[in-house]
Amino acid sequence: MNTEYTEIRIKGRNTNVPFTQIDDRKVTAPGQWLKVASIFDEYFIEGEIVPNPSQIIAQLKAWEVKPDIFTFAQKFTDPKPRFSYRMEWEDFAVIPVTTYQNWLRKQIRKDGRVNLNRAAREGILVRPTGYDDQFVRGIKALCDDTPVRQGKPFWHHGKSFDEIKKIHGTYCERAQYIGAYFENELIGFLKMVYVDNFAKTMHVIGMEKYFYKRPTNALIAKAVEICAEKGIAYLNYGQYNFPGKKESSLSDFKRRNGFQEFKFPRYYVPLTTKGRLALGLGLHRDSKTLVPWVATKFMLYLRSFYYQKRRGEAPAVVRG
Repeated sequence: MNTEYTEIRIKGRNTNVPFTQIDDRKVTAPGQWLKVASIFDEYFIEGEIVPNPSQIIAQLKAWEVKPDIFTFAQKFTDPKPRFSYRMEWEDFAVIPVTTYQNWLRKQIRKDGRVNLNRAAREGILVRPTGYDDQFVRGIKALCDDTPVRQGKPFWHHGKSFDEIKKIHGTYCERAQYIGAYFENELIGFLKMVYVDNFAKTMHVIGMEKYFYKRPTNALIAKAVEICAEKGIAYLNYGQYNFPGKKESSLSDFKRRNGFQEFKFPRYYVPLTTKGRLALGLGLHRDSKTLVPWVATKFMLYLRSFYYQKRRGEAPAVVRG
């Protein structure tokens, strides 16, 4: 098996990690002490993510990189466990899409409709758009709007035009870009990628100074409308719950806008003795899950306080 290196973003930083090609699947193995192999961009793969797990497992055991664990998931549209490997549940935030009117009347909450109406009153115009240089310049202005989002440094702040164009241009051939405009200025955008019978968001962002105009609410509404028109059955916007967080303003936003919790199985297969020990001790999980919520909430506040003081702002309580 050949070993090559590819660049992936880990916590916003470009990092070179080893990968190998197994059939038509690209398998990466990041990590220093514990190497966890997974399918590259697995959530954006059309068709079954891992058609033959035993074949991939056998080849990974022979790979010179020696990954300790192999993990893969079934799609949220295929939630019944089909394999006997060690399994844990993950969740996605999903809107089952029928018609736009059904979402507006029965799925979105009252406060979600209030925010959507506010966006309309504030003059927010939302429309599908192509991915050209003018749109990329608008995205760059959005990314440079503030260096801190949700109480931590924003990964894409200060990146060059070419970097922004590359980052947001992935899967362009099956992506839908939606822009939110105020007085012809791009103040928010959403990118979703079509995968089988669902659309999965890759980016949803609004300009901080226009937060009160609720551009992201209008973007979600337009995404639902487009999915309904195209016969797309589901709209997925990332996770429903976040590891280690009992409270999250983003989760609240999703619930207000009609997203539901869809659980699906994720499998973990130990490939080495170290991998078996790590699984037994729970070291494969996000470290945030090991910290009590009270401590996590306090650390989030301190982080927010630190970055806001650096910017000369009054500190605000971070709800997660």
